[in-house]
Amino acid sequence: MMTDRSGAPVVVGVDGSATALDAVRVAAREAVARHRPLRVVHAFLWPVLGTPLGPVVATLPHEDLRREADKLVAEAVDEARKVDADLPVTGVARDGGAVAVLLEESRDAALLVLGHRGLGGFAELLVGSAAVGLSARADCPVLVVRGEPRADGPVMVGVDGSALSTEAIGFAFAEAAQRGADLVAVHAWLYPAPVGPGDIVPLVYDPEQLRAEEERVLAEAVAGWAERYPEVRVRRKLVAGAPAPVLVAESADAQLVVVGAHGRGSLGGLLLGSVSHAVLHHARSPLAIVRHRRGHAAS
Repeated sequence: MMTDRSGAPVVVGVDGSATALDAVRVAAREAVARHRPLRVVHAFLWPVLGTPLGPVVATLPHEDLRREADKLVAEAVDEARKVDADLPVTGVARDGGAVAVLLEESRDAALLVLGHRGLGGFAELLVGSAAVGLSARADCPVLVVRGEPRADGPVMVGVDGSALSTEAIGFAFAEAAQRGADLVAVHAWLYPAPVGPGDIVPLVYDPEQLRAEEERVLAEAVAGWAERYPEVRVRRKLVAGAPAPVLVAESADAQLVVVGAHGRGSLGGLLLGSVSHAVLHHARSPLAIVRHRRGHAAS
């Protein structure tokens, strides 16, 4: 798995917001569970330190802005140590924009953790294209936190039957095993419909045969991972419907939802356009996004 990088830390992005501190607490617990250090990162973009009140007065000395950045990093580090006093934690304020800084951090991270809303540099992370770009380009799984997550409920993974979703499924199984949770594998499917100009849709088809084929796709997608993680109880769920509303609805009972950054079929557009925005903004549980890295085979 791409998360097995020896010694790699869990990285959490902070900006001084309450949601960022929620993310810090979750990241600290993830680091403890994975036996990894925690790295707290703030993107410091001088001379504008964004807040809901607008840009900082231009005459404010750079040193004062830097001290404020260092202060919020120190507060986040202290918050992490409240979770586990023995957890190795480091913090840094780095020059640069939030997305660029976190993309660079992801190269040596086991997991990147973000709050679902923020201030300043991180406000962009879940607004518009920046979140989609980060999720699709990060070199490690991205965990988007919404408040304090629930400790019960299953881990849920979206399955589309493609080879590209293999890493997302593997990540979900590892998370379920680590948490002692059940795994629910959800496959959303639609009846034949045109997806582009000139597509020919069959006039006659057997709904039961189509459903049986989708059940086979789902079963085959999880079979190998189920053998690798025999301690994880798996429930396969086949749902007729569009992927975004299906995953959002199913997330209500989950402690974590896992999706892949690329795929095909009903989940193929998950991190492109309206579907990604729907899941990122409306999922009712933390969301882990696992990007398939070209040329990388899951192990």
